[in-house]
Amino acid sequence: MVEQSFWDEMTGGTGDIRAVYARIDQWLRDTPPDILAARRSQAELLFRRIGITFAVYGSADAAERLIPFDIIPRVIAQKEWHLLEEGLIQRVKAINAFLTDIYGPREILRAGVIPADLVFQNPAFRPEMAGRRAPHDIWVHIAGIDVVRTGENEFYVLEDNARTPSGVSYMLENRDVMMRLLPDLFAAHRIAPVENYTDLLLNCLRSVAPPTASGEPCVALLTPGQFNSAYYEHSFLADRLGVELVEGSDLFVRDDVLYMRTTQGPKRIDVLYRRIDDDYLDPLVFRPDSVLGVPGILNACNAGNLTLSNAVGTGVADDKAVYTYMPEIVRFYLGQEAILKNVPTWRCRDADSLKYVLEHLHELVVKEVNGSGGYGMLVGPHATKEERERFREKLLADPANYIAQPTLSLSTCPAFVEEGVAPRHVDLRPFVLTGANGSRVVPGGLTRVAMRKGSLVVNSSQGGGTKDTWIIEDA
Repeated sequence: MVEQSFWDEMTGGTGDIRAVYARIDQWLRDTPPDILAARRSQAELLFRRIGITFAVYGSADAAERLIPFDIIPRVIAQKEWHLLEEGLIQRVKAINAFLTDIYGPREILRAGVIPADLVFQNPAFRPEMAGRRAPHDIWVHIAGIDVVRTGENEFYVLEDNARTPSGVSYMLENRDVMMRLLPDLFAAHRIAPVENYTDLLLNCLRSVAPPTASGEPCVALLTPGQFNSAYYEHSFLADRLGVELVEGSDLFVRDDVLYMRTTQGPKRIDVLYRRIDDDYLDPLVFRPDSVLGVPGILNACNAGNLTLSNAVGTGVADDKAVYTYMPEIVRFYLGQEAILKNVPTWRCRDADSLKYVLEHLHELVVKEVNGSGGYGMLVGPHATKEERERFREKLLADPANYIAQPTLSLSTCPAFVEEGVAPRHVDLRPFVLTGANGSRVVPGGLTRVAMRKGSLVVNSSQGGGTKDTWIIEDA
């Protein structure tokens, strides 16, 4: 196994406590382990009562589970956050420009900045959207950008989530639980709020309503139903937003207008925050066997009577092969250098890159270009020889389906685990909201933590947990 050094966000790797963590350090020194354990148990009980669970598809045990919650918050100084915020807004602006272009004039393809086949042969590219413009040229209203930290001023974007990013309910519930369980620690810091996320989201969605909407735009949230792994989040957000939670069977299209059935009769919907994939959205256009979507819903969009959030076809932008061109995409559309770095990436579709990856499988992380949730990937330094050999065969059979990256020295934060307080690797998913009035980033986001010692995989489906993220205003 390859040994790696890493940067610790509490100590900076020097053993000296960084100023932003000073009060956290004192709290950990003053709090006996049995009290920390009690707080952790109370947090678990609260989450069970709330009902915040998730399901793992394809597991032998299909029962819903709690995501482990770590009671030690992750702390980021405000000046550090400002850098992230600026870089995130820049990135999402470029993503929206890219989507407007590839479904429109396709100037980036004519300029040869990225290969045309990377777009047209991409399974997430929707030719039905060619020639269509999203309202205000905003395709991605809600983006979840996964960021990792490797040093005091070193941040890398790990991947872009531009379809239906999840996890915001955990960000909000984590904050609620921390305020209830540790009010004194909370009061000792000036922490930027996240509670206004749903207000910002509702304003964002209403701002992109079609011109044909009358009065206050009607917003609804479309869910695949209670058997979806993220159903808790769907119902949570609908409740917090104060909008109807609907399924496909609750909706119908008449004269290119979307309506929901109510006890008072049909009610028009102007903006639909959809949490189902493109494939299942409209059986007249995509999968004809879908019972989750609404026949004719794409016609309502194309007629200018409905805004879908996020728009159809945004999956091209979070493809991991397209991700590798994000620095060029930012430069092409904005005339700027990307503020946030990409992780160095080998495109296995290129013969030289494939050769390098095959020779260095023991050092690299290899991912499917359309993969998510930690599935379909190889973490070379932690894989067995047999696992690497099986992955070698997959690479040789379909190299264009994979990219490879170095195993970054992800930063660590203190976590309360079975052996006590110990460093664990983390990433961060901030949420960027973009509406007609610009972009906003809620200060914080979802910190995911690898609860197992030495693990770099933070996904909940792979045993990862979450923790509250504090942006300290006075640091």
